[in-house]
Amino acid sequence: MADSKEAAQVMSITIYPLKSCRGISVPEAALSSTGFRWDRQWIVVNSKGRACTQRVEPSLALIEVELPNEAFSEGWEPNPSSFLVSQSRPTDPNYAPGYKIKFNDAYPFLLISQKSLDVLNEQLKEPVSINRFRPNILIDGSNPFCEDLWKDVKIGENTFHSTELCYRCKVPTINQETAEAGSEPSETLMKFRSDKVLKTNKKPQGRIYFGQMLVWEDYVAQEKRKTIKVGDPVYVLKMVSSYDDVSV
Repeated sequence: MADSKEAAQVMSITIYPLKSCRGISVPEAALSSTGFRWDRQWIVVNSKGRACTQRVEPSLALIEVELPNEAFSEGWEPNPSSFLVSQSRPTDPNYAPGYKIKFNDAYPFLLISQKSLDVLNEQLKEPVSINRFRPNILIDGSNPFCEDLWKDVKIGENTFHSTELCYRCKVPTINQETAEAGSEPSETLMKFRSDKVLKTNKKPQGRIYFGQMLVWEDYVAQEKRKTIKVGDPVYVLKMVSSYDDVSV
C-alpha cells in the first residue's frame, strides 16, 4: 500500500550523546550510517568497565550533556584534539542487514507520534512526558499508533525503512526529572500495547511496544551529509494493513 500524501511533520528532534543521560533538543540534526550524528556515541562504564544505563542506575537521567551548538550543523567537523572514537556494532541481520549502530539498543533511529503519547496520557492518572521513551524523532499530525504500520517513510528528502516495533524496558517507568521509578506508564501500556493485545505474528512474551525503529536507506549513496529539520514533512511510501505483518 503506498501513499504520497503528507502524513505528519517532524515536531522535535533529540540527540542523546551519552547513552541513558539527558538528551539535547535540536532544530536540525545531521544523519549518519549509525543514526543521528553524535547520538549514543558514548556510554558510562563502572570500575569494572561494564556499561551502565538507567536500567541499573536511574540517576543517569539527571546528567546533562553539552556539545557545541555548531556540532549539530551540516558542515562542522571536530579538530583532532576534540574527537573521541566510539564503538560500532551491527544491527540484527534478520531485520536490517548491513547496518551498524553505536550504543543504541537495537537500531539507529526511534520515531514516535505525539498522538500516540496523547492516547496513553488520556489513560494515566498522571501524564508522562515523551522523554520517558527517549525517541530521536517526534512527529505530529498523524493518527495514534499509525507509525506501527509504516514500512517505508520519507522525512524531508531522506528515506527510512522500519525494522521492528520498539520493545520497552523499564526506562519509561523512570521519571526523567527526578530519577524516581514507579509502575507507570508500563502498567497501563500492558493493557493495550502488549504483544498479546496487538496480536502480532509471534508468540506473546509479555512485552509492550511503543514507537517504531528505523534505518536510513539512503546512507550508502550519500557523499554529502544530509540533515533532518523540525518541521520537515513525513510521507508514507509503504505500509502494511495489520499487525500480522509488523515486525516485533
